[in-house]
Amino acid sequence: MDRFASQHGTPSDLLEPPPPLRRRGAAPDSLLDSRLIEQTLGRVEHLARWMGWRLRFLVVAALAGCIGVLLLARWASGTPQVPAEWVATATGQLQLARSTDPNLKPHVGQVLSSVSSPRLRTVSPDLLAITPSARWITDNADRLRQQAMHSQLDELLAQPRVHLTFADASTVDVEPVPRGIASLGALFWLLTGLGLVVYMVGMIVVLASPSTRTLLYTAMCASQAGNLIFLALESTLVLGLPGPLSQLDFPLRVAFDLITGAAVVHAAALHPRRVPACTTIAWAAWISMIAIGVPAASGVLHEAWWWTQGAVAAAGVLTVALLVWSYRLLRHPFAIVMRRFGLMAVSTWVLLTVAVAIASADRVPSVQQQVAEVGPVIWYVFLTSLLLLMPFLSKSQQVMREFSLLAAISTVATSLDLLFVAVFSFGQFTSVTLALFLSLGLYAGAREWVLNRVRSRNMLTTERMFEKLYRIAREVEAHPDRSPSLLVQLLQELFEPLEAVVVDKRSLTVRVVSDGSTLMLPVPALTDKQVSTPASIVMRFANRGQRLFTSDDARLTDRIVEQLCRAVAFDRAVEQGRSEERLRIAQDLHDDIGARLLTLMYKAQSPEMEDYVRHTLQDLKTLTRGLAAPNHPLSHAAGEWKADLTQRLTAAQVHLGWHLTFDRDISLTVVQWSGLTRVMRELCSNAIAHAEATRVDIDFHLADDRLDLTVADNGQGRNPQAWAHGLGLGGVRKRVKQLGGEVEWREIDPQGIRCQVIIKRLSERP
Repeated sequence: MDRFASQHGTPSDLLEPPPPLRRRGAAPDSLLDSRLIEQTLGRVEHLARWMGWRLRFLVVAALAGCIGVLLLARWASGTPQVPAEWVATATGQLQLARSTDPNLKPHVGQVLSSVSSPRLRTVSPDLLAITPSARWITDNADRLRQQAMHSQLDELLAQPRVHLTFADASTVDVEPVPRGIASLGALFWLLTGLGLVVYMVGMIVVLASPSTRTLLYTAMCASQAGNLIFLALESTLVLGLPGPLSQLDFPLRVAFDLITGAAVVHAAALHPRRVPACTTIAWAAWISMIAIGVPAASGVLHEAWWWTQGAVAAAGVLTVALLVWSYRLLRHPFAIVMRRFGLMAVSTWVLLTVAVAIASADRVPSVQQQVAEVGPVIWYVFLTSLLLLMPFLSKSQQVMREFSLLAAISTVATSLDLLFVAVFSFGQFTSVTLALFLSLGLYAGAREWVLNRVRSRNMLTTERMFEKLYRIAREVEAHPDRSPSLLVQLLQELFEPLEAVVVDKRSLTVRVVSDGSTLMLPVPALTDKQVSTPASIVMRFANRGQRLFTSDDARLTDRIVEQLCRAVAFDRAVEQGRSEERLRIAQDLHDDIGARLLTLMYKAQSPEMEDYVRHTLQDLKTLTRGLAAPNHPLSHAAGEWKADLTQRLTAAQVHLGWHLTFDRDISLTVVQWSGLTRVMRELCSNAIAHAEATRVDIDFHLADDRLDLTVADNGQGRNPQAWAHGLGLGGVRKRVKQLGGEVEWREIDPQGIRCQVIIKRLSERP
């Protein structure tokens, strides 16, 4: 991509569509990244490149990830907890919701006052004790108190027994027990599984093609995998987070978010087109994130939560701006797709931030807890789905793209629900209903807005596609050397790429490469006459740079090539059958009718009858010779026409004026030769029999595949619009229509009729 960018002089040059077809030999094409061809065409090393240290490193990374998840689950299942579930009251206190401990069951519904142990000081837990993440607590003081409370509760639960005191002054001694694997819950396994998947995808991408861009992608994947691991552990929260999680949650989660923001900006400055001053932009993004992240993680930054949220939002806005800039420099459809997903990510992030801020300002405990538990989980799942989608955007199935959109809309619905409760004090049913209604409306609009840059929107209708397929099949049969250019012409009309070239290397299959910007296919051997040289067609930037190529496009292209091969084979078989049948008919006419006419000529009882039979026999010979020949050069056919018409008109004492011009000596098919022969014969016969003309002028002009045939006489014919079109004139119209042309008769001053035949595209008809 860098070489492709460096070969263009100015950004405006990139917006000009390239020539439709270029042939490439050893020298690299100026409009095509030569590395793309070298890396993807004619190679069977897809598995070999994984051999060696990359494969071993990937196996080690996969084993480390799996073992890490299992050790994490084992550690989480072994941490002690009180066998109970707690909910927050309207005043922020903890209320016992349910318990499996027989000593606690009588106290269900009571408020917890304190937790104590003989060796440690008493803790009075409140809403912060069941708030899972310090990352989404906006106030610094509340965050520090939450971290301290979770640490104290962890120390208490590590004791053999703890005392729970309720608001009615009753005390219960409880023995903390390990929570066990079964109590981790489905959400824990889903989030850890998703974290492991995004971690492995990041490792595969960077090992498959080590570069700065893939390294940045891996950094984003690793950061979001860390976020998902923390969310998975927080989903097991009962009463305080175990171990050092409460102390590590905020600094690590802030680091993950800021690293993701800086990496996204850096990647957008490099891909799909390296923007000017990309190094400066990347350094500025990383330095800014470090300047915010270090003091925020150490606790010395005032309003650290707001600084973090603002930095991530600013990184998202800058990323969208860089993608807009990149698309103006190079019309890469990947920039459009990611710009739209980026706008969705930034919008949902800002909406979630506003919801958290309002809920925290209103001090509504139930809303604060809902924000901390639901909102961030949905948003991080949405961001992770985008990361998983990015390397496989053109190859992913529709369900993956739909999942990303649904995750985004779920974030919107959750945030709107929280806003309606916190700001307008709506009831739970009203807020949920209204949030779902608005979110579904946004989904209906955003779905088409985002995905229409990914999905195939073919320009050709089915009727036009079949028409072009069979027309190109006939042209391929007539001109095998033009097969690549004809196939490019068909695919250009189908996909409207900015660039379509033929390269002298062969791709094994039809494939989509380079983030969906490029579609490659091998040039098939459509006929036996075609010179078998390894070649491939490379198309870039579908729909004039506004849409990615997808796996659906690859399958469609494969089907089109297959149907074109079948059409050529079918046309060849039909033409072979026609030729054999014409040859049989010609042979029968020559052997049977010709022999009878020859006998009749020798037995003619008058010279006039002998001449008539001789002329008929000559017409029969011309007909059989025409039927037997597979094609007729125009120059040869013109000589036969002139000789035949001269003989006919001279016998009737009519003078022939003949004028023939053509820009190239084309080869007429039997249908074309037969149709033109009978049209000129019929028009001359009408001039003799009906017009009683003394002169007939024929003007035959062929230029740029357009045929203009004019037959004019000086006879007595008048008012051709009133003529009854019987077999003669009706046959002329029918034959001209079969050739794809139009015919018209007009009067000539002072007398006579001129018939004009126009066939605009003579070669398009068989």
